[in-house]
Amino acid sequence: MKDSVNLKRAYSIAYKEVRHIVRDPFTLGLALGLPLFMVLFFGLAMDFNVHDIHLTAYDCDHSRSSRQLPEAFESSGYFRVRQEPLAGDPAAVLNSNQAKAVLVIPPRFGRYVVSRQDSPVQVLIDGTDNSTAGVIGGYMNGIQSAANGRLANAAASPLAVLKTRYLFNPELNSRWFTVPGLSAVVLAIISILLTSMTVAREWENGSMELLLSTPVHPVEIILGKLAPYVVLGLSAQALIYFLARLYFGIPFLGSHLLFIVGTFLFVSSYMALGLLVSVATRQQILAMQFSMMIGMLPNILLSGFIFPIENMPRFFQILTMFFPARWFVQVIRGVFLRGSDLSQLAVPLLAMMAMALLFVTAAVRRFKRDVEP
Repeated sequence: MKDSVNLKRAYSIAYKEVRHIVRDPFTLGLALGLPLFMVLFFGLAMDFNVHDIHLTAYDCDHSRSSRQLPEAFESSGYFRVRQEPLAGDPAAVLNSNQAKAVLVIPPRFGRYVVSRQDSPVQVLIDGTDNSTAGVIGGYMNGIQSAANGRLANAAASPLAVLKTRYLFNPELNSRWFTVPGLSAVVLAIISILLTSMTVAREWENGSMELLLSTPVHPVEIILGKLAPYVVLGLSAQALIYFLARLYFGIPFLGSHLLFIVGTFLFVSSYMALGLLVSVATRQQILAMQFSMMIGMLPNILLSGFIFPIENMPRFFQILTMFFPARWFVQVIRGVFLRGSDLSQLAVPLLAMMAMALLFVTAAVRRFKRDVEP
């Protein structure tokens, strides 16, 4: 086997791999169709905005003011209010899952409002789903202000008015947050599966031994195997980009060049990791199991896709640094929503570059040990 690396031989291996991909509709579907479907499907399914919250109102006062209070909940657009007679247990309504929240208006509520006295109103929230309960609790401040405005009938204006403006996502649309992060998770899973399954299949079929019988360097094999699938990964990201922009309406405020460079480094790192898994296992079943183990749960839980990294314990914050998905989520959300430039994304890009080089080097060295015992 020659010691020097010949890029022409690497090109020949890549050309052979391209012909194999073109003749294999399963690989094309896995690389291009599946990411598009998963982002579309889960992008529609995952919605952190809570709407149509069922709220049961118990009016113990039956005054004009007590009728206006449920109207404030209804007009907010988040709640669907249902009035219940006085005979009933509010906790039983929550226990039977008939409502997510219960509003209890006490007697003499209208008198307290007219006399400008504080009148406590009880709101019971189902806390079994803490994320939904937290969102409902967050709605209460705005609804309280709207209700006070209705009940006070244009009382004296306050001395200071706080106006909140949400930057980068003015409507707090959760899909603007989830779809870019979801694309990172989906690309990671598909990238590691593509290279691990393809090369492992060649080991099982015996075609890899035929290739190794020629004067070819392991680096040439790794580069030749890696290049076509990196192009496929970039193509998949291009389809996801158009889906995010045209269907989900997500703005793109950053540099397309940084977006392409970040995607290239991210896809290269996970495909090199897939090659490493394939070289180490040489079996499709084992390669799939290891790929899913490495590519799915860690990327969902430790990438910042759903759970903020800064809220994790210190050990897990450090652990996330060893996953390229953690850095790519920062890049893709930065270029989409914040318009981040190179100075702001330098650390994530350098981290992904280092991991891509590390995985390629490890795959080459492991491959060389295997073919030259």
